[in-house]
Amino acid sequence: MSETLPIATRLVVFSDLDGTLLDHDGYRWDAAMPALGEMQARGIPLILASSKTGAEIAELRDQMGFAHCPAIVENGAGILAPHSSGATDNAAHTRIIAALDSLPAPLRAGFSGFTDWTVSQVAEDTGLPEAQAKLARARQFSEPGHWNGPPELLDDFLAALFEMGVSARRGGRYLTLSFGATKASQMANIMGGFDPNAATMALGDAPNDVEMIEAADIGVIVKNPHGPGIEPLDAEKTGRITRTDQDGPKGWNQTVLATIGELYDRKG
Repeated sequence: MSETLPIATRLVVFSDLDGTLLDHDGYRWDAAMPALGEMQARGIPLILASSKTGAEIAELRDQMGFAHCPAIVENGAGILAPHSSGATDNAAHTRIIAALDSLPAPLRAGFSGFTDWTVSQVAEDTGLPEAQAKLARARQFSEPGHWNGPPELLDDFLAALFEMGVSARRGGRYLTLSFGATKASQMANIMGGFDPNAATMALGDAPNDVEMIEAADIGVIVKNPHGPGIEPLDAEKTGRITRTDQDGPKGWNQTVLATIGELYDRKG
């Protein structure tokens, strides 16, 4: 990213991964390749924004052909620089685990996260191959997991962490703990490096994507019957936010191609 002059482009695309650009079962993006190819041909940046770690996203970003773009990692808790393979500083994650371990035993016992699991257990829970599960377990800024304790203790768990500055956000699969940065706030930070007249497009499928979708000029809720879904949003009434008819990368591909056609082909 330039530190002096903004990068000129008509469109900047921010996208969630699991259930959005990656299909739910195989974590594949084959169905989105036509749109990705069109973006590459026109120099449209793709900013991946996911609960995945920097190490995971760096690999996917490179495979997709967008290593030159920054990425939002660990549900907004951090940013991965262009061409980076992932930072090594995990001080924020260490503080989150310390906060968890300081909770009263009944509250701590109710939460089980990636740090509590072996690589094999992460692979089993996520459906990832063990090599990728190892990257997913290499947390730097956040801790995803499940609340398995009594439902009536969940509010106490969240309140106790909040007092220590730790926030919780519900994604498609996990309850993720961090120090409060979001995909939307990181989107605003990243756009400082682009032409201020560029349109922002944000695509996601889960509640943790809502703020990013609402902050974009063009918001897209991607159909994912496997996740919790997103409740109706006010901007859907005006058409600024739309929903895809097809699941995951198929819906992603369709709406991104349509948007490129609208912004580029019809405007010269």
